[in-house]
Amino acid sequence: MIKNWTKEEILEVYNAPLMELIYRAAEVHKQHHKVGEVQVSSLLSIKTGGCPEDCAYCPQAARYHTEVKVQKLMSVDEINTAADNAKAGGASRMCLGAAWREVRDNRDFDKVLDMVRTINSKGMEVCATLGMVTEEQAKKLADAGLYAYNHNLDTSEENYENIISTRTYDDRLKTLGNVRKAGLTVCSGGIIGMGETAEDRVGMLYTLSLLRPQPESVPINALVAVEGTPLEDQPPVPIWDMVRMIATTRIVIPTTAVRLSAGRLSMSMEGQALCFMAGANSIFAGDKLLTTPNPRYNQDMQMFEILGLKPKKAYADVRKTITIE
Repeated sequence: MIKNWTKEEILEVYNAPLMELIYRAAEVHKQHHKVGEVQVSSLLSIKTGGCPEDCAYCPQAARYHTEVKVQKLMSVDEINTAADNAKAGGASRMCLGAAWREVRDNRDFDKVLDMVRTINSKGMEVCATLGMVTEEQAKKLADAGLYAYNHNLDTSEENYENIISTRTYDDRLKTLGNVRKAGLTVCSGGIIGMGETAEDRVGMLYTLSLLRPQPESVPINALVAVEGTPLEDQPPVPIWDMVRMIATTRIVIPTTAVRLSAGRLSMSMEGQALCFMAGANSIFAGDKLLTTPNPRYNQDMQMFEILGLKPKKAYADVRKTITIE
């Protein structure tokens, strides 16, 4: 039975004394997941820069003056090699990101479908984040073997217009609906450290908790402030905020994979250990997350050995049956 949370209840969880919050989240995690098992994912930018959107956090927006160089869509052969390297490094999921506002029915999309087929044939889960998609496009991705589609809400509905003006919150939710209708699993989360309030963080989780089915994956990102973007002067996110957000996510959406995402490079191993204790059970590995730095595979494997964690195997060949309520 899925609990119908109110914003007030979620805020109460979020504001609980930190040690009590971690303990509660750890108990929920043990009920729904294998303790010590963490999915390792690889995130690759297959088309970089030149995006027409104005997301305040993103160095790939064409209107901002950052060091990101515009690069055309990668080839299927390049993706094949990248997937082999990711799998050899312990990744069981490969995520493909393109700096597009929306998917267009053209040769580039056909190439992406070939990329999905190529990675899927290696027994890896395939996730994509390509901007807005129609139901028909989502079905084509599903038919090609896509397992999950990522489309983050980023923040609360109330705070959204302070971060992005080139698309609406409803646009985001519509894309998630199209993804669901196509039978894909949903990956949707957000970013903290963008100047939002605790109520905004809770508001985002509240919206995600209302989705039926709830998202199978919720990435929690710490803002990586990039020079040239409107949020370049934002201070680093305290590790305690990340732990608190991950623990709250674990309690509110107990069955989801909580992904400890952007911002890990600035976190100590001790800080990450607290995140795993609080319910994080997925990381992105590899030296880049799209265009921002990330710990290397060997660093993560050393951390796994010290903390007694083990990589989760892919389950793309046993896709869940999704029921839309």
